[in-house]
Amino acid sequence: MPNQPSIGLVKTQYHTLAAPLILQNGEALTGVRIAYETYGGLNAARDNAVLVCHALSGDAHAAGYHAEAAKPGWWDMMIGPGKGIDTERYFVICVNVIGGCGGTTGPSSLNPSAGRPFGSDFPLITVADMVQVQALLLDHLGIDRLHAAAGGSMGGMQALQWAVSFPERVGSIAAIATCHRHGAQQIAFNEVGRRAITADPEWRGGHYYEGNGPSHGLAVARMIGHITYLSEIGMMAKFGRRVRRTAEDKFAPAYEVETYLTYQGESFVQRFDANSYLYITKALDTFDLAAESGSLEAALRPYKGRILLVSFSSDWLYPPAQAKEIARAARRAGGDATYCEIQSDYGHDAFLLENGRLAPLVAGFLAHSTPGGTLSPDLSYPVS
Repeated sequence: MPNQPSIGLVKTQYHTLAAPLILQNGEALTGVRIAYETYGGLNAARDNAVLVCHALSGDAHAAGYHAEAAKPGWWDMMIGPGKGIDTERYFVICVNVIGGCGGTTGPSSLNPSAGRPFGSDFPLITVADMVQVQALLLDHLGIDRLHAAAGGSMGGMQALQWAVSFPERVGSIAAIATCHRHGAQQIAFNEVGRRAITADPEWRGGHYYEGNGPSHGLAVARMIGHITYLSEIGMMAKFGRRVRRTAEDKFAPAYEVETYLTYQGESFVQRFDANSYLYITKALDTFDLAAESGSLEAALRPYKGRILLVSFSSDWLYPPAQAKEIARAARRAGGDATYCEIQSDYGHDAFLLENGRLAPLVAGFLAHSTPGGTLSPDLSYPVS
């Protein structure tokens, strides 16, 4: 795909739900605020909307620039004029998830009954709850049906959940570097990250907002998570065993990979809430697309739209076998599912880095049944 310019300056918008939000566990939240951004224009038929779902550490700012920030949105390379998700053709929406810390109600929000932030009093949330909030926002925007829902990692889980929760409201699903439920290793890494946070004395049982907060624990959690986003071959190519001794302390970071992880942890603390990390990773671990239906095939059977599943060869956090399992189940259920595997050394982070190969796949998939237009020529995807 050609290197297209950004869509320019954008602003985060907010909508507050008038009615209580009833969560999957039966608990209710009142006055829920939803942070979201939109790019492009909604057509007259209101059928060109593409919902982009973000990953664990993302937010509603998926593309363009905020006036006060130098960095673009987290998927700016994919969203914009002439890009993989073309804002000259589609009305793109990105919503910060419930339980997050990017403007949507979460643990750091004010608990009206206590007069302080919710902290650990915030109810547990699920990926299905995230999708319900997105559907309620679409109701507010007057959008009955999405042309597509797309996302990588946790965003891919949300896109797949749309096919189960609202099969009649979404025309196609693009799920990238994701799975339909976590295995033991994925849960284990998240638990170590959560334990790092809750073991930090500054966590204070989740009510730390008047103090410093568990910055050390959150930084360690991010360092652990970030390792899973990379690959061994990619880490060796980028860092090798190069040494960068910067302090006399014998246990201070010496290797380049150590200083890199330290930077990742420290920078993450500046923009993310530790409680949100706990709640969102718990939602990831409890996600199971097949839980209520008894099987993945049964869960996907009601969905009649098209599904694109993309994985990356070196992704060991969400390995290709997990995406293949979804594709096979969808086909057994009579669905239209395409699986693509991209060769890459970037590991799980490839869905944010391999745009040159990922964008044409996404663009072709979305254009195959363009709203209000004729079918584009079918694309040939590598399928196994």
